Amino acid sequence: MSEDIGDVGEIGPTGGESARRATSARTFDPPPNVASAQGRQSAADSRHSHAKSLRFPAEWERHDATWIAWPHHEPDWPGKLAPIPWVYGEIVRVLAPHERVEILCHDEQVRADAQAVLQAHGVDAGGYRLHVVPNDRVWLRDSAPTTVVDDRGQVTLVNWGFNAWAKYDNYAHDALVGEAVARITGRPRIEPVRPDTGERVILEGGGIEANGQGLLLVTEEWLLSDVQVRNPGLTREGYEQVFRDYLGVRQTIWLGEGCVGDDTHGHIDDIARFVTPDVVVLAHEEDPADENHRRSADNLRRLELVAGSALRVVTLPFPRPVFMNGERLPASYANFYIANGVVIVPTFNDRNDRVALNTLASLMPDHQIVGIHAVDLVWGLGTLHCLSQQQAAAPAPTR
Repeated sequence: MSEDIGDVGEIGPTGGESARRATSARTFDPPPNVASAQGRQSAADSRHSHAKSLRFPAEWERHDATWIAWPHHEPDWPGKLAPIPWVYGEIVRVLAPHERVEILCHDEQVRADAQAVLQAHGVDAGGYRLHVVPNDRVWLRDSAPTTVVDDRGQVTLVNWGFNAWAKYDNYAHDALVGEAVARITGRPRIEPVRPDTGERVILEGGGIEANGQGLLLVTEEWLLSDVQVRNPGLTREGYEQVFRDYLGVRQTIWLGEGCVGDDTHGHIDDIARFVTPDVVVLAHEEDPADENHRRSADNLRRLELVAGSALRVVTLPFPRPVFMNGERLPASYANFYIANGVVIVPTFNDRNDRVALNTLASLMPDHQIVGIHAVDLVWGLGTLHCLSQQQAAAPAPTR
């Protein structure tokens, strides 16, 4: 195991609410100015010079690594933080034989705690690296950059602005995660800008799902509703332009709402995922008394309308509802993560666990399908896909 000790700087409270589930009303300030004006202009220049060449690879395409952040913030799992690092240890144990796991640690104590858990799990020290990089929360799907490749095979980090889902105000460290990843990887980094105002685009990776061939899934609830608004005034057409410019998307498919209990207000990765370029799995609730039934039925209709003969839609069940202290949690099998040769799938001690695992195994026969117990994990309002972010590998040269 090698370690990268980053510039830790001052570690301490970042102000405002300390928990992801805080609900008090507040007025939002603009997101922190992460980049200098010169860097922002470079991002704008990149948009114009690379608009036709960038491509967002599908998740099953080859990775150089998986990025996670080690859990340390107790209010994200109120009263239940103790078992969470052990779940992370199991995740790394499963992933490390398939690809390197890059782990951000908030400070030296967190780094030591992570190392102790991983050693206890017997994880090969050559399969992961620990980096001291301050972070507010562990959800790197949303705070870490999206990797894209261009037609020359260059891997670039698309570093969206991050403002904690337009809901919380303690995200100063998370807003800088993209810079840390760029420093560690040595990969170029671009900051997408809006086509209408030139301001930085606020976006989270959990809201975008691609098939690697120009199709992208998003939800209207996430980007077009008047709740938790990331980019005030940016239209449907404006978002589609952003996706064309920075992700190489030729068609954006808009679903309706995400699942019940989703703190992000509509992320796609809890409801609909590509497993091949032409197969989408959709979380579908059969019980008409459950609110997820209406939402998933509407999303199924939308997919069927656009799919035609080009896409096949396969449904995944939901587990029975998971509650904690009276709060409905976003438990969904669709929050799986596809790594090199293995798929990790959240499980919930439910009879539908087997149905979901078998369905995914039938659709991805070249991957091992591994269930990870997530009843404790989902108390943090996310599971396996939410906490991970892939670093795409450069395509193999063609002869």
